[in-house]
Amino acid sequence: MFIQTESTPNPATLKFLPGQTVLDSGTADFPSVEAAEKSPLARRVFNVEGVTGVFLGSDFVTVTKAEAVAWEHVKPAILGAIMEHFQSGEAVIEGDGAGAAHAEHDGPDGEIVGQIKELLDTRVRPAVAQDGGDITFHGFERGVVYLHMQGACAGCPSSTLTLKMGIENLLRHYIPEVTEVRPVA
Repeated sequence: MFIQTESTPNPATLKFLPGQTVLDSGTADFPSVEAAEKSPLARRVFNVEGVTGVFLGSDFVTVTKAEAVAWEHVKPAILGAIMEHFQSGEAVIEGDGAGAAHAEHDGPDGEIVGQIKELLDTRVRPAVAQDGGDITFHGFERGVVYLHMQGACAGCPSSTLTLKMGIENLLRHYIPEVTEVRPVA
């Protein structure tokens, strides 16, 4: 098994491509060891000292490390953990699988929210997946769209610029009711 790695705009995050399907659908974000309880793959990666986050996509594993740790010290162990997992035959996620769906939105803005989610799914999410992350809809209130950033996007130095200059401009262009985009934790 040959696992490729790609850098992301976030220097604390690397994207690992195992050359096979990681998740059949959706994404899964594990910002802590405790959150990784249902994922044997994420638990293995968290066993590498210095790993602070694991994010799973369709064909990639994004790993975030602590600032004090150098990639050259943890990358070989992470590669080994990913390889070991896929050779074990264990499921990537136990139970009901991946999530990372958009939040539900009840209220009078249903049509606008539908347009926002459609634009995120067709224009934004494929682009941020290339960088090893994901962005999901969290809410819409008084013209403000709230988005949840995951994987390489969470904590990325350029994420604010991406939100304001990219996503906000895109949404405002197509949906005049949108006045601002803000991240949620």
